Amino acid sequence: MRKILQASIGCILLLVASCKKDNGGNNKNLQQPPVISGVTDLENRSIALSAVNYGDWIIIKGQNLATTYKVDFNGILAADSLLYADDTSVTVKIPSVLPDPADNPITVTTRYGSATYNFRILQPAPIISSFDPITGNPGDTITITGNHFGGVQSVKFESVSATIVSSTKTEIRVKVPAGISSAYIYVTTGSGTVKSSISYGYKYLIFADALTTTWSNTSFSATTVLTNTTPVRRGTYSSYTKFSVGFGAFRVTKATPALSMTGNTKLKFSLYAGANSLNKKIKIYFNGTSASGYTYTITQVGTWIDLEIPLTNMGNPATITSLTIQEFSGVLQEIYLDDIGLI
Repeated sequence: MRKILQASIGCILLLVASCKKDNGGNNKNLQQPPVISGVTDLENRSIALSAVNYGDWIIIKGQNLATTYKVDFNGILAADSLLYADDTSVTVKIPSVLPDPADNPITVTTRYGSATYNFRILQPAPIISSFDPITGNPGDTITITGNHFGGVQSVKFESVSATIVSSTKTEIRVKVPAGISSAYIYVTTGSGTVKSSISYGYKYLIFADALTTTWSNTSFSATTVLTNTTPVRRGTYSSYTKFSVGFGAFRVTKATPALSMTGNTKLKFSLYAGANSLNKKIKIYFNGTSASGYTYTITQVGTWIDLEIPLTNMGNPATITSLTIQEFSGVLQEIYLDDIGLI
């Protein structure tokens, strides 16, 4: 009887073992190498795509995909937590950074092999965060920082092409073209073109390392030092102003004749504020007329901020005889200014 029982249990175990799925069942197709036939997005799953972007969710279509445990995008692995597979599809999120600006083949690896699919996964349009220095002379080298610069095709100052000295995904060094004094910068890659938010250069400088001839310091209720050595946005000196009372002001005045504003559209300057200026206001205006000025709230301290203010926001004067940057929260503040001028 015991021998009969042992034989029965052995048969049952053998039957269970023969029915056990091998990570996808006993379907012989699932034990074949994977095949990739196309790529779609999650919305239009029946339409094959020719290209997608970094960071997109996609569906890889094919066969024998149920045991997928790795998806490689040109050497960069997708996160395990962002990968879901069945026999005919793999849903996966593309990493946000890839080695190439466009050509990033997809490799799917299952328990039974790998398959590679040549596919275009495009970097996003370029982003310009800043450039330095913000002004200079033709032939100078400036550094543009940002992101998605891979495969950069051109850098232009308005419509004038610049010579690219070097480039990485996050930085481009270029020579300022001849004849350029003031211009917005355009960076073009295969994914698009971006325009800098701040212009390069000036049409007219009021203060760089010193006040331009015919301009003088007429600040009030404040101590202003025009030869401050640190911090400095560019060059040797910046202007430092400590307001001795609320509503004190940095002010510079031009001797006659008044400066014509013809051809200028914006006031541009660099601002560095101390910690006690956080969320405080300053007001910027021309010709002593605060009613037509522009009020700016300081939201960043301890770093240089490059500002451009349209003249239409400041009464659009035909000529100017003075520029005032006034403390406007009724508290004691201290600010540094550099490269004040017009564009």
